[in-house]
Amino acid sequence: MRELTTSQITAAVQALCLEANTCLGEDVKAALSEALKYETSPDARELLRQISQNAEVARHEKLPLCQDTGTAVVFVEFGQEVHLTGGTLAEAVNEGVRQGYQAGLLRKSIAADPLKRGNTGDNTPAIVHLELVPGDQVKIGLLCKGGGAENKSAVRMFTPTTPVKEIEDFVLETIKQAGPDACPPLIVGIGIGGNFDSVTLLAKKALLRTVGQHHSAADIAEMEKSLFDQANKLGIGPMGLGGRTTVLAVNIERRPCHISSLPVAVNIECHAHRYKHTVI
Repeated sequence: MRELTTSQITAAVQALCLEANTCLGEDVKAALSEALKYETSPDARELLRQISQNAEVARHEKLPLCQDTGTAVVFVEFGQEVHLTGGTLAEAVNEGVRQGYQAGLLRKSIAADPLKRGNTGDNTPAIVHLELVPGDQVKIGLLCKGGGAENKSAVRMFTPTTPVKEIEDFVLETIKQAGPDACPPLIVGIGIGGNFDSVTLLAKKALLRTVGQHHSAADIAEMEKSLFDQANKLGIGPMGLGGRTTVLAVNIERRPCHISSLPVAVNIECHAHRYKHTVI
């Protein structure tokens, strides 16, 4: 049994808050560069260059990639051979978010009450997804999820006889409805299966896959490629100003579901994809 203190969790989360908000992933930067090779619209090409330049300035100056520094969504894979001391996991994670957002002077965006509003003042509480796994390590992934893209996400409960084309039409319509409001070019996470609550988490987890890496199952990989091509023919383009680059990636995850159900969720992510992870 390995002993881990809550202070170690807090320190890791604090560091992730700063890194995720200021350093765009190499996979996203590579996807932007690749898009520039095939983009023909002058406006779109200029915007892709500006997005890449913004990422370099943010990294160099340790400034946020975007003024919306997001909801802290934390994915914890907790080894069953780890004994946590000094408090609870949730307390440790929230303290890390609190310290990280304060240290980085990051915008605090969490409303204390969804109806009465008000601000919690420290970007907590984080949304924590916990999974127990074998071993004596803890993997922490932090997704700082912006509100504009999240607002354009959708879920639909299809019937089992629904053809694949109808599911694809739902995905494409969701992307079309997002338009410029979700700050394209987008990363699109799709969950298929499970139930009403698990399919939305599945869609969000799909966003965590390395941009450019397709699903290991051939049929799902083909569906990803098909949706990627169709989405980029919508003509929305970077920041909604037209062009061939509406999405940088379409990632699908699936899981078994009830015989009477076929849930599908689409989680939209902007080009400022703020995800980092660490293992302690």
